[in-house]
Amino acid sequence: MSEPGLEVIESSTQKTHEWIAAVAAAAHLEKRDAYRSLRAVLQTVRDRLPIDDAVHCAAQLPLLLRGLYYEGWAPSRVPIKMSRDEFLAAVREKIVSDQFIDPVRITQCVLAVLAQSVSPGESDKLRHCFPKELQTLWPELTPAL
Repeated sequence: MSEPGLEVIESSTQKTHEWIAAVAAAAHLEKRDAYRSLRAVLQTVRDRLPIDDAVHCAAQLPLLLRGLYYEGWAPSRVPIKMSRDEFLAAVREKIVSDQFIDPVRITQCVLAVLAQSVSPGESDKLRHCFPKELQTLWPELTPAL
């Protein structure tokens, strides 16, 4: 049972663990590396987005992930234009792990979790903030039934 007034923190902790577990399962990683990868991809996405879109994206993240997302952010320097190779190099550089984690695969896994966790409209909007060559990293859009 949660303490009165702390429910939002406990809920955010639970949701953060769910995101990490989803990335770990999708990428076949230990949770520690899934966390590092999630952080790397979210921060790279953040840096590529225009400020307003970055803020809208953050608003849909669990509270703890929102803090992770904003960690080290320099809004006066964004958006940073990146080619697909530069984007993936930024992800690879931000992942601090003893093992090699494929930046393409982990980016696709994290973006799939993000797309499943935010509203469909927000997911579609975020995807279209990226140039075509980076949109290929996002999961395929499923048509509404």
